[in-house]
Amino acid sequence: MQNTSNKLKKTPITAPLPSCWVITEGMVGTENQCIGIANALGLSPQITKIGLRQPWRTLSPWLGFENASSFTHPLNAPWPDIVIASGRKSIAAARYIKRMSKGKTFTVQVQDPKINPKNFDLVAVPFHDDMRGENVIVTHGAPNKITAEQLALAKEKFAPIFEKMPTPRVAVLIGGNSKTHTLTPDITKTFTQDLNALNASLMITASRRTGEENFAHIQRALSNDKNFIWDGNGDNPYLGMMAWADHIIVTEDSVSMLSDAATTGKPVHVIQLEGRSKRFDKCHQHFQDIGVSRCFSGGNLETWNYEAINDAQMVAHAIKKKLGIT
Repeated sequence: MQNTSNKLKKTPITAPLPSCWVITEGMVGTENQCIGIANALGLSPQITKIGLRQPWRTLSPWLGFENASSFTHPLNAPWPDIVIASGRKSIAAARYIKRMSKGKTFTVQVQDPKINPKNFDLVAVPFHDDMRGENVIVTHGAPNKITAEQLALAKEKFAPIFEKMPTPRVAVLIGGNSKTHTLTPDITKTFTQDLNALNASLMITASRRTGEENFAHIQRALSNDKNFIWDGNGDNPYLGMMAWADHIIVTEDSVSMLSDAATTGKPVHVIQLEGRSKRFDKCHQHFQDIGVSRCFSGGNLETWNYEAINDAQMVAHAIKKKLGIT
């Protein structure tokens, strides 16, 4: 295989396209981050879910010495030009491919790998992670697959549902219980009262982490002719809600939801939950500092402007710069 850097420097990113693998543990959130970066490069990656055998399953990423038998499914040549990986188990795979390709595969690790970033060609971490280094790019939040074109398509697709809703329209993205945060019944009762008081129509979606009791209360409290609550049936209107929204309200438990909302350039209002996390607090403070979000505590929704966040494009630009691609 030719030297990747030279190949990419001499050949435009458009044709022939470099080969790209996305390697994760199969979690949708981390996989979407990697796919978003690949798509921002103009690439359609091969997606691989990685698993590890013992002792690597327990001791990765610190053990090292990966070999062909380290993985539950084999990783074989021809090796790709670019690997974009995320998740603890993917670190062993990226390191193995780097060694087996004799350094020709350009390796990108997304999220803090907890080991020296020099093991990779580029590491992309969100602002709220502490890792820094010469080959570390710091994003605002989590890269994603959302683009202006996708939002435009979603707006057209879901127009029959949302177009006739009274303005202003507010997308409400509700998460729930996590390792660091709890959506209590009292908090649910309070924010539904605050939402009911808004002079706006609501487009509401909840996650599995919201919990049946909380979601049942949301339905009882907010079901009316001017609101839309997605019940999980039919096509997921998540992008359509954000495309049609004048404002977006999110619960504070999800960096992904906050980052998704920030790709729209629309005001983002954050509902506080019970519980704290130093990393999440740092994340939310950063998004407030750059003018993306403000806390939601009821009352009229303020309007403000900011430049839409696109972390996937930021990482893609850093990859191109490293490879000498204009």
